[in-house]
Amino acid sequence: MRSRKTWIIFVFWFVAQACLGANGPGPIQWVDPFIGTGGGGNTFPGALVPWGMVSVSPHNDLHAPSGYVFGKPAIYGFGHVHLSGTGCPDLGSVLVMPTAGEIRTDVEKAKSNYDSETASPGYYRVHLKTYDIQAEMTASTRAGMTQFLFPARKGDANILINVSHRLTNDPVTVKNQFESKVKIISNTELEGFAQSGDFCSVYAGNKQTVFFVAQFSKPAVQAGTWKGSKREDNQEQSGQDIGAFFRFSTAGGEPIVMKVGVSYVSVENARLNLQTEIPGWDFELVKTAAAKAWNGELSKFEVTGGSRDQLKIFFTALYHALIHPSVFSDVNGEFQSLGHRGVQSAKEFNYTRYHVFSLWDTYRNLHPFLGLFYPERQLDMARSLVEMAKEGERFPKWELAGNETGVMVGAPAVPMIVDTYRQGLKNFDLLSAYHSILKTLSPENNKTYGGLKSLLQYGYIPKDDNSGDYLWGTVSTSLEYSFSYWCLAQMAKDLKNKEDHEKFIHLSGVYRNFYDPTSGFLRAKNRDGSWMTPFDPLAKCCDQSWPDNGGPGYVEGNAWQYLFFVPHDMDGLKMLMGGDPIFVARLQQCFDEGHYDASNEPDTAFPYLFDYAPGEGWRTQKEVRAIMNKNYGVGPDGIPGNDDAGTMSAWYLFSALGFYPACPGSNRYQMGSPIFKQVTVHLDKAFYPGGVLVLKTVNNSEQNCFVRSVQVNGIDHKKYFFDHDTLVYGKTIVFKMDRHPKP
Repeated sequence: MRSRKTWIIFVFWFVAQACLGANGPGPIQWVDPFIGTGGGGNTFPGALVPWGMVSVSPHNDLHAPSGYVFGKPAIYGFGHVHLSGTGCPDLGSVLVMPTAGEIRTDVEKAKSNYDSETASPGYYRVHLKTYDIQAEMTASTRAGMTQFLFPARKGDANILINVSHRLTNDPVTVKNQFESKVKIISNTELEGFAQSGDFCSVYAGNKQTVFFVAQFSKPAVQAGTWKGSKREDNQEQSGQDIGAFFRFSTAGGEPIVMKVGVSYVSVENARLNLQTEIPGWDFELVKTAAAKAWNGELSKFEVTGGSRDQLKIFFTALYHALIHPSVFSDVNGEFQSLGHRGVQSAKEFNYTRYHVFSLWDTYRNLHPFLGLFYPERQLDMARSLVEMAKEGERFPKWELAGNETGVMVGAPAVPMIVDTYRQGLKNFDLLSAYHSILKTLSPENNKTYGGLKSLLQYGYIPKDDNSGDYLWGTVSTSLEYSFSYWCLAQMAKDLKNKEDHEKFIHLSGVYRNFYDPTSGFLRAKNRDGSWMTPFDPLAKCCDQSWPDNGGPGYVEGNAWQYLFFVPHDMDGLKMLMGGDPIFVARLQQCFDEGHYDASNEPDTAFPYLFDYAPGEGWRTQKEVRAIMNKNYGVGPDGIPGNDDAGTMSAWYLFSALGFYPACPGSNRYQMGSPIFKQVTVHLDKAFYPGGVLVLKTVNNSEQNCFVRSVQVNGIDHKKYFFDHDTLVYGKTIVFKMDRHPKP
């Protein structure tokens, strides 16, 4: 039962949404940016455009991954770059806070209570009660625009720019010092840079510099800087704990507009980004352009039927799926190369560079989704990774702002690249990509991808591994490598490299060495071949030293949540288990006993695995509907756990449409249970000449969740999956639904 305080928060939220009215015509009216800002979803409500480099968003929690947690009582300022739905904080740079009266440089002392908070795609507004200031913000791709409506003030309407602020929650990394710089150019402009880093751990070692230029619509009557608690008239500061302040005289309700251009390359590029994208001072013009950009991307899906809540969940999930990866190159094409080895230009290769590749999460469904429905973007994301691999010799594991953070396990770029390639999106350097995959999966001089040497020596990574590599979850890591080897084998086959195909198909079977027929689980082993003991399939701690890191041998899960993670060889797994009946019984047990975790990446595809057993697809349909209804909603806690850079949102999108990529790289999508009467998808004709995919349901309802029959262009479809070509070549798919499973 929720506490009284929680109910008050939710009542406030629903009242705020009622005050919003429609967000405007088009699908943005269904998007609620507050979904996922509570319940550990770690999204943010601020303003940005699709895949934008800049996001102008409030910080009401200085340690939250996105800087925002729904219901927290005070706002500390508005940052200009953010991560959406990640498990760890970073960025949050260029924190701007309007105040009135005395200048307080400490964020705790300058904070404000707030109310009247509203948001829609590309726009955010809030009333800062402490100072009686209304703040509105919008954005272009590389610049943000904020409008502050001050009360009547005489020389003490303040705008504070904290350039040392960054988001972190790690007691180790918070002690690390990052350099910043600010320089006042005039009474209407300042420039500088802000550093942040140590994503998830001090051991990540990433450090990124956000350069910025800020301009004001009105001259300040006074401007200065601070260092620590000391205010100074100096026009320039550098080091730690620094910032700048601008003071204005205002009439009651007079707006002061602030524009901030951002770049990861230089102040000059930040200024160029700002001048190019927001040359004027018309806030409504920029806001309208942001809404138009969102409507343009969301309108690829025309949805009829479904409840208001289902429409809101669907289009908000689509909104969240179009945030990361984010644009990284400036308007002149320049960007920081991987490892910050130097500035390069994307224009030379005619592509847009992206960053924020949370690949251990997103390879499973977000990138397949983008490849199907936003292929131009997905192709540039693949190009970005291929070029990163050239710059750093291997593919990055978890890239942020041109840094390899090394977070998570396996080689997740491999299935992402191979899936993109097999979707037919091949306009990147294929030969270089293939050789980079070979290097990524080779143990030679490879510190990023630990355990490969032992995997090749033993046929598995032992729990008592003595190779000296850093390892987290030897079973989980081995399973990830097993799948990546299978993906590499598919690419080798397509490239007619028979020798490599046979080699890597063989290595894709290493998962079998973990199967313990006595316990019926994929279980950790020692170097001598003995099973690790003691063994508890429900254990979720402690393979590593921090909480909730996973049971011994597993990553962020337990033996149940990895039992079926063999996406490339379900037939082989079924044979190990003893055949279809045992496989189905064990899989159903996973759901019935509550072992399935909707917020956990490795088991995201589990509901769709019943499709692999003849006559059992109805179980997939039942479980998928139940998960959508139970785990997704319209409140701030409407996402099951971290959105993981759009991964949980992409799961809902696929599931609502009626199919899911249970095995990226296979060009197959397992059938589920669609929820809408009709979805018309406008495909990109430059990539998929069919142009339109129509998904219809007949006799669909909450109770009628079972698929009785399917027709594709009027022809009976007997399979429990769709191949890629069926979805992208102008087909009409009709699902006839029923209350009872198909006999």
